[in-house]
Amino acid sequence: MAATEHSQKIKQDSQEFLITALLQLLKTKDFNDITITQVVKRAGVSRMAFYRNFETLDDILIAYIEPKINIGFENIINRVPQNQKLTALGNLFEEISDILKMAVNNHYEAIIQNIFDKNMTEFYDQTMDWSQFTAIQRKYWVKFMSAGVYAIWREWLISGQTENINDIHVLLADFQISTLTALRNETTN
Repeated sequence: MAATEHSQKIKQDSQEFLITALLQLLKTKDFNDITITQVVKRAGVSRMAFYRNFETLDDILIAYIEPKINIGFENIINRVPQNQKLTALGNLFEEISDILKMAVNNHYEAIIQNIFDKNMTEFYDQTMDWSQFTAIQRKYWVKFMSAGVYAIWREWLISGQTENINDIHVLLADFQISTLTALRNETTN
């Protein structure tokens, strides 16, 4: 038992060292210019330790970013009243704004966007009543809204957050309501 705990601790330490090393390298380098060799050297671990924990450099970023975003969405879905969910989503975006800006600047934004999309799908699946819609409408509306919400928050964050946050919340709510209304009208016609 002790050997298993010890090996788990070593694995966890290696993961943390690799995450820290990659984040340090990202402060001065573009993601596309970083190699596994540079990360393991910076982390002070072997290449084998890298491959015991991750397959790609993308996996390191996913291991770092995904839990932060998942926990934020989980809290919104399970703990925030329905009428405050969009505001809470905006607050989550503010919390991860530094991560998003770094991802945009260092060319790994697709990783964050994929994590966001997965969470938005779960968010809408758990917070919306889909009984009036077809499976196709639900699927593509969720994709449309996920991409739109992401694009709006991204633009707001990257452009310096000059607009009032409440105006952004209202805009997103208006888009959501109007597109759902259009879908309902299409279904009844």
